[in-house]
Amino acid sequence: MTTGEIRGRNTAWTAAGDLVRVLAGIAVPVGGLLYGPVGIALLSLVLLGTVLPRAIGLDGPVDPAIGLTLSAAAWISLLDLYALASWLDLVVHLVATAALTILACALLVFLGALPVPGAMLARSTGAGARHDGSGLSRPRLGGVVTATALGVLLSLLWEVGEWAGATLVDESINVGYRDTLGDLVAGGVGALLAGLFLVRRP
Repeated sequence: MTTGEIRGRNTAWTAAGDLVRVLAGIAVPVGGLLYGPVGIALLSLVLLGTVLPRAIGLDGPVDPAIGLTLSAAAWISLLDLYALASWLDLVVHLVATAALTILACALLVFLGALPVPGAMLARSTGAGARHDGSGLSRPRLGGVVTATALGVLLSLLWEVGEWAGATLVDESINVGYRDTLGDLVAGGVGALLAGLFLVRRP
């Protein structure tokens, strides 16, 4: 499947996603001016996360929702809003990991490396029956397990990134045992919710 094979895109949601992408692109130099290399690196990753849905043909409200979620998570971190509410860190990890899990599953479906876990991705990516996982007796269960495992891996990589940032760039980044464990649990819950969302019945 290629992007050109995707049909019936919702132009309103695509336009909303494109607006988010433009804002994410503008945010990179702004973040660089305000926060230096850390801002550039973080917001460049966000920009990548907003461009990928368009590149793989992910349609519908999920497209702008992913971009807005990742952008919000980045700016909450840069503005150090965690200092105002300690629980905000867990909320961000839960919601952002859910968004990243959906994006990662959609990417794997697009590449033909994963059966479509549910109706949402079948409609949004145009994969249809080509990767529908037919022949499996419990494809929805497998979709939830796969999405959860993938999200937990992404959450772990996130924590490794935080550790690397605290070690090599900015010692003020919180990477304590309790913080890391809480983030991983929140990320795991977000991944599970993403899996349930992906396999829900239309």
